[in-house]
Amino acid sequence: MIFFNKTEEEPAQTSGKGLDELRGQVKGAALPESVAAIVAKELSRLEKTDPSVAEYSIGLNYIDWLSSLPWTAATEDCLDFPRVERILSDRHFGLDHVKERLLEYLAGRTLAASAPPHVLVVDDEEIARTNLEHVLKKEGYAVRTAANGLEALELVRVWSFDLIVTDLKMDKMDGMTLLAEAGRLSPSTQIIIVTGYATVNSAVEAMRTGAAHYLTKPISLDSLRSTVRELLGQRKKLAPARGPVLCFTGPPGTGKTSIGMAIAEALGRKFHRMSMAGMRDEAELRGHRRTYVGAMPGKIIQAIRRLGVNNPVLMLDEIDKVGQDFRGDPGAVFLEILDPEQNRSFMDLYVDVPFDLSQVMFIATANDLSRLDAPLQDRLEVVHFPGYTEPEKVQIALKHMVPRQCAEHGLTHPYPTFESEAVRTIISDYTREAGVRNLDREIGGVCRKLARLAMRPDSERLTGGKTDANTGGQAQGSYPTTIDAALVTSLLGPRRHTHESARPVSRPGVVNGLVWSDSGGEIVLVEAAKMRGTGQLLLTGNLGAVLKESAQTALSFIRGNAEKYGLDPDFFTQQDLHIHIPAGAIPKDGPSAGVTILMALLSLLTGRPAKAGVALTGEMSLGGVLLPVAGIREKILAALRGGVHTVCLPMGNRPEAEALEADIRANIKIVLATEADEVVDVVLEAKK
Repeated sequence: MIFFNKTEEEPAQTSGKGLDELRGQVKGAALPESVAAIVAKELSRLEKTDPSVAEYSIGLNYIDWLSSLPWTAATEDCLDFPRVERILSDRHFGLDHVKERLLEYLAGRTLAASAPPHVLVVDDEEIARTNLEHVLKKEGYAVRTAANGLEALELVRVWSFDLIVTDLKMDKMDGMTLLAEAGRLSPSTQIIIVTGYATVNSAVEAMRTGAAHYLTKPISLDSLRSTVRELLGQRKKLAPARGPVLCFTGPPGTGKTSIGMAIAEALGRKFHRMSMAGMRDEAELRGHRRTYVGAMPGKIIQAIRRLGVNNPVLMLDEIDKVGQDFRGDPGAVFLEILDPEQNRSFMDLYVDVPFDLSQVMFIATANDLSRLDAPLQDRLEVVHFPGYTEPEKVQIALKHMVPRQCAEHGLTHPYPTFESEAVRTIISDYTREAGVRNLDREIGGVCRKLARLAMRPDSERLTGGKTDANTGGQAQGSYPTTIDAALVTSLLGPRRHTHESARPVSRPGVVNGLVWSDSGGEIVLVEAAKMRGTGQLLLTGNLGAVLKESAQTALSFIRGNAEKYGLDPDFFTQQDLHIHIPAGAIPKDGPSAGVTILMALLSLLTGRPAKAGVALTGEMSLGGVLLPVAGIREKILAALRGGVHTVCLPMGNRPEAEALEADIRANIKIVLATEADEVVDVVLEAKK
């Protein structure tokens, strides 16, 4: 015979022990009053619940979550400006405008945190004003004084005060009138009424009018100090600094995630990254209701509990890749999480108690902002990562990637030296990107090849790389210690990418254009040809709908202005025109090729070849007006890389052109034009 009595009693003992532990956990937790009341009610309910039922374990988990959340725990921001600048500079080369935006935010936080509370003392007796000013300055407050209510109001109009200490009976304007007027001008300013004629009625009237406190003369200095300290402390709690909601957008590999980690390190905050890619269930963010044993809070609350503070840096990575299906739209939850006005009382469905997320510094990353809803974009401060120039990539590789990759692959005795030309060869021949992720991968490939060479016998080892004379040549376990461009080509094999250059063409109908994609800027050739036909426009090269419309617009502009360019108005009736953009395997779309197609057609029809070393970009209207386009910096960099010396841009892109680095502007001529006619003679040779 088998008895189960002992086994049935053990869960009750374990559960009771768990309940006792929770009571101690709750007692040691600094819970807000509203949360403490909920926890006390839940504990009371569990004491009357049978531990064998499912609701008992659900209740235990719920109390555990409530008592372990950091309702008040926070890390203090490190507002040491030189340290912050040093960390951002050490961790990332380039991205100056991104760093400047972050330093602007930190400057505001530093200024707000370091400024002492400002107090205004109003009294018609000079001795009383002087005494109060002396006492409050010794407490560390910034103090200004006024002899009557009228002077005080003038100061309130031009100065922000945290607290006003005013006498009740004064000439020109008494304290009660000042209380009403100052409350109207600056509702956030707290006011203490001081009087030697204290009565119950005057005290009641002052408190009803909006006074924060009421003191009687002669004033007790200890009472004054404690009252001021208490009121200013309450005001600071009621108006905490809001965390910004930054959105880093740009091509892959430009350092969006890593600079978020550098921000957290610079501020001295804890950091947590959450990948949003592929998320389809909004319960992953908002949590599940406590209707079953496996219910849990969402990722936001889980991360905050794991970090143990209520002001971490939370990175929502790949926010543009959130999906949606029958389980809901997770993107809609971001409207509450990322709105500074709403996230003060974020409601997780499991916790079911408002949690303040306003102290959290949210950083979202996205490759394509067009995939985000307009209401969500409105809540974000977008910081664009445009990509790196070739000199910046070289410095990033030499300062950061090469030392790390060499250490990871055991190439430290000695460290191999990568020449700048070798890094440029990797950038131009083996990568095609705006960021540096593939560059890091290829440098790792070179290091793996070197490690493999060190493991081969001397007779099989690759020669041709330079060696350090101090090592005595290729000893056991040795490898080339100086990496040049020729050795890179030997290790990585034939080049994988070629970047288009501005080719000098003598045949009319061929013009260099500038395009931009996620991998950066490129030069493309726009070719135009004519043949006998019936007036058809042929478009090839895997072109999108917008690009085809740009070609139609350019042709219509030429037909409408044929006589101005010396063309037969009926030139299109007995011939066909063919426009082709090479690299047909690559889809192409966008409006920025409009003026380039126009110049190609004019070159063909007028017989004027395009000048060597000239490229252009810009959208064109039906009336010939040039409209601004995107990706100017990337296009200019592609022009420099391809040997272009003159670039034509729409006048609307003047701000982007002026924002370019000085070394870029010094090496290229930029022509800004309002209408297409202004660039004809810049792009095409003179008519013979």
